[in-house]
Amino acid sequence: MSAEPRAEHGLDLSSCAREPIHTPGAIQPYGVLLVVDPSSMRVVERAVADDDLLAAFGDPLDHPLRDVLGGVLSACASSLQGDDLVAPRYLGRFEIDGHGRFHGLAHRSGGELIVELEAMLADEPATLEELYPAIRDFMTILEKAETVAELCALGAERIRELTGFDRTLVYQFDAEWNGAVIAESRNERLPSYLDLRFPESDIPAQARELYRRNRVRLIPDCDYQSVPLLRSAARVDAAPTDLSLATLRSVSPVHLRYMRNMGTGSSMSVSLVHDGRLWGLISCHHQDPRRVPYHVRTACEFIGQILALQIAQKERASMVEERVSRRATQMRLLGRMSGDGDFVEALKKDQRHLLELTRSTGAALVRRDDCVRFGECPSHAQIAEIVRYVSRLRENQDLYATERLPTEATEFRDLSGVASGVLAISISQLHDSYLLWFRPEVVRTVRWGGDPRKDHVGGMLSPRMSFEIWKETVRHRSVPWDAVDRDAAMELRVAIVDIVLRKAEELAEVNEQLVRTNKELEAFSYSVSHDLRAPFRHIVGYSELLGTSANDRLTGTERRYLDTIVESAKSAGTLVDDLLSFSQLGRSTLGRMPIAMGGLVDDVRQRLEMEYRGRAVAWDIAPLPTVSVDPAMVRLVWQNLISNALKFTREATDPLIRIGYEPGDAEDVFFIRDNGCGFDMRYVDKLFGVFQRLHHVEEYEGTGIGLAHVHRIVTRHGGRIWAEGRVGEGAAFYFSIPH
Repeated sequence: MSAEPRAEHGLDLSSCAREPIHTPGAIQPYGVLLVVDPSSMRVVERAVADDDLLAAFGDPLDHPLRDVLGGVLSACASSLQGDDLVAPRYLGRFEIDGHGRFHGLAHRSGGELIVELEAMLADEPATLEELYPAIRDFMTILEKAETVAELCALGAERIRELTGFDRTLVYQFDAEWNGAVIAESRNERLPSYLDLRFPESDIPAQARELYRRNRVRLIPDCDYQSVPLLRSAARVDAAPTDLSLATLRSVSPVHLRYMRNMGTGSSMSVSLVHDGRLWGLISCHHQDPRRVPYHVRTACEFIGQILALQIAQKERASMVEERVSRRATQMRLLGRMSGDGDFVEALKKDQRHLLELTRSTGAALVRRDDCVRFGECPSHAQIAEIVRYVSRLRENQDLYATERLPTEATEFRDLSGVASGVLAISISQLHDSYLLWFRPEVVRTVRWGGDPRKDHVGGMLSPRMSFEIWKETVRHRSVPWDAVDRDAAMELRVAIVDIVLRKAEELAEVNEQLVRTNKELEAFSYSVSHDLRAPFRHIVGYSELLGTSANDRLTGTERRYLDTIVESAKSAGTLVDDLLSFSQLGRSTLGRMPIAMGGLVDDVRQRLEMEYRGRAVAWDIAPLPTVSVDPAMVRLVWQNLISNALKFTREATDPLIRIGYEPGDAEDVFFIRDNGCGFDMRYVDKLFGVFQRLHHVEEYEGTGIGLAHVHRIVTRHGGRIWAEGRVGEGAAFYFSIPH
């Protein structure tokens, strides 16, 4: 394609980010570019800026490389065949009789060989060695720089001295690829751009990729007429040739217009790349056209590489220092957490270090419905909403971070003062449990090089017409979370998860021991109760036989002794039977099914009718729901509770028993109330123990194991049981069944 500049008023720049700038189909008019087929070493495409060369030597198309342009490349043609040439190689200086001297360069592009001849200037340095003193001096003064800003200022000054440009800037990209001018060296011909910012759209992604791959780019004249790259007939339908690494590559008309709007006639850029990433640019501008010699550009490229390495070293040193500081803070936190039984309590005691760990002003620990806040935080309800928002966005990642929450989600607009920045780590794989840190907004004024919003002219996207300083007040954004913040948070997450898992393992081990002990106790109680039943039966049986056979010979006192033995043996037998039943209850399987609780209560009441026959007992039974329970076990619950209510209202003048339930979000609570003798609340904790009684057996019969049965059954269903009472006024028993 031809890269002849289009009429400025007709530039459709809406697709500038997609423009094929790496395949412009043209070169700048300062030399010759030949595309060579490596297998035949014939020229298949050419762009020749000087028509006199074509007139003197003919069109190079379809000719062997060694024969074109008077055979100027014959000496190196054979050495280029089969060479890898991943990066451009300097071939040396070439002189074409009557047409001047040229720098020769070659590189591979896809399957083709690109050979360039760049016209030399009359007074340019003959070799790179002539520029070595300037490079050496630059390396010496760099050692004195203590900050990245000082390094960049030295780099801008030295590049301007070498090139003679009016203005040299060091331009750094941020995380969103906006650029900021952090250093500048200039004369008075061009205005200062120091501290100005430029939007990401000024250098689109594909342009940044070109800067990353090709470290030096020169545009000697923004009004140049491009030279089209013509191809042989055999290559008419071939894909456009990639000129990304070509020195003479023509540039986008969009960029040329951008230069004219900026008031610069020529420009040069040197890329600052480290770790394979484009960190920034050294951008040089001149009011008039200016062509920088090849060796000077090479020296500038070398200075740029040195500067990029020094910047990387400074940044790494600063990061290491910060990481060491954070690690010390983390060690203090972990020391307290490992020494405390509950890591949450440990964090409460050391809020300062928790906030210092990520340089935050507030934090919150959310575990299910529990929320603990530290420092300056949103309310509990607002934190719960943030957790729901984070849970939706984090996409199974353990960390989520933003420095502009109020602009990402308008429902958090009122939280700018405390939570413009949110850093959250998940501390559970099963539940929405998070540790969150908060940062407030930092209101700041950003100086842009022109209004970045004014990018339309006549309804079409355009480079900005004005580069006058335009100020913007930025709100609802905090200081960004950097890699050190994120890593510190993730390291703490690992520690918390480790502590939680260790506690879980300890609890599992204790639980295993308890299960084993309970099984042993149940087996023991079953064995003892089973083995004791026969002796007690024998005592009762032989005592009754003795009473019958010796009836006439026994005195009243002896008869009373014998009756006491029988009653005691029967009581002991009943205790053994109850103990056996209690041990069997622990081993039985829970078989849940939907049961109408009202019908179950009516059935139990009818079966206990003999216990209150002849008594005027008033019943108040509310409608009861259907619940999922083990019917045999819950029947035993109601049987014990109703039987107790009947027993302890025996002395009441007007006995009244109420049965009902209270619905809840997670459970149903059932109750039974009576107006009997009641009990002293000081002894309520003894109610549900085995063989625990609050009344003398002479007053009210029983073994004291019934409520223990009730407690075990309810807890096996996942519920809870409790009681309330007052002596002489009655008692109320409550138990819950979870949904």
